[in-house]
Amino acid sequence: MRPIWKSFRARLVVGAVVWITGGVALSGLALSELFRHHVTAQFDGELHGHAAELAALVDVDAAGRPYLHRRLSDPRFLPHLSGYYWQIDGPAGASARSPSLADRRLMLSGAPPLGEERHAFTKGPTGELRLVQRSVRLAGSPDVLHIGIGADERLLQSVLADFNRTLALSLGAVALGLIGAAGLQVWFGLRPLNGLRSALADVRQGRAALLSDDAPDEVRPLVDDLNALIAANHEMIRRARAQAGNLAHGLKTPLAVLVDEGERLRAAGQSEAASTILAQCDRMRRQIDYQIARARAAASRSAPGAAADVSAVLQPILSAMQRLHGRRGVAFELEVKASARVAVEAQDLSEMLANLLDNAGKWATSRVRIRLEKAPDEALRMVVEDDGPGLPPESWEVVFDVGQRLDERAPGSGLGLAIVRDLATLYGGRAWLEASELGGLAAVLELPAVRG
Repeated sequence: MRPIWKSFRARLVVGAVVWITGGVALSGLALSELFRHHVTAQFDGELHGHAAELAALVDVDAAGRPYLHRRLSDPRFLPHLSGYYWQIDGPAGASARSPSLADRRLMLSGAPPLGEERHAFTKGPTGELRLVQRSVRLAGSPDVLHIGIGADERLLQSVLADFNRTLALSLGAVALGLIGAAGLQVWFGLRPLNGLRSALADVRQGRAALLSDDAPDEVRPLVDDLNALIAANHEMIRRARAQAGNLAHGLKTPLAVLVDEGERLRAAGQSEAASTILAQCDRMRRQIDYQIARARAAASRSAPGAAADVSAVLQPILSAMQRLHGRRGVAFELEVKASARVAVEAQDLSEMLANLLDNAGKWATSRVRIRLEKAPDEALRMVVEDDGPGLPPESWEVVFDVGQRLDERAPGSGLGLAIVRDLATLYGGRAWLEASELGGLAAVLELPAVRG
């Protein structure tokens, strides 16, 4: 499996996700803490206000029991066990309590000094209580009253929990939106690279000669360099093919002189010397043809954009084969229903198919059939069959050896099948023989197909 860090898109998206998630999380924590401080201060402020209101409303009767001139303005102290409670303790254990406490009491801690307020936590009837305490002395009375007013801590925590839940959902939606925007930005920003990849595929498959220069400024230098490299490669291949042709011409000319000298020796009666010279010249000619074909194919294979249409290549070859073998009554049948392209130079494909069709035409009795099949791994299979005598299975591999001829009476150099297999291998394909449905031999050529 390819590591995720090998992808620019993955790096950018993962980096954006980390930064956005971290930033949103830190922002959420900061906002939650600020809100907690604000709500707590507001909560305590309300309790201070209620404590001041209690101090202003409290009085004691003739028996020394505290009471209020009227109820508190906040109705939340009225419902039974509402979570909002107050209590006033007077001298001799007398007390007054909020209706919400009913018959229960609050456990107030030690009274603070006069004029001060104290915050405390105590256990209330419905949970932990957040409490504000103060001491007051009524005018004209020596007695000190202890006031305690509070609210359940759970009420504060409920407000904070609701806010945090809403904040988490809101920031989560913001984070998802930012991540989506970051992903869209990465996709849009890297889109020219996808276009460059498609353009390179077009060049490799022969649908274009060079890359388009319609690219962003940041990518254009890369496109220019790639185009220069492609052009240089094409020029190198052209020179290599030209040098291969020049080498063949340079070798064949003196070889022809040697063959002529051999014929002259044979005419002069020196048959033994002539036969030796002519046999060696024939071997040299076979090797030259074979090696030149391999060198030309190797050069073509390294060039991007090699592509050939099978039907277009077959048409002139079939015309030539009809003229060459048609006089013996051999008919060539083409079973190609649709256009197909292979990733091979047209000249090399022509040489491979011409060799296979020529061999089939030599040995066929009356029919040669050519058909195309789809093969696994995006390959195209071309099958050339004949109705001739065929070959025994043990000879199917032998005939692919360089210069191997099973019948010396038949015309040829013994290089055709060897060249076909070597060219096919150089292009990433295969070639083999098998029994034909027509009764003779079937030569199978499998080559990589052009995608798209």
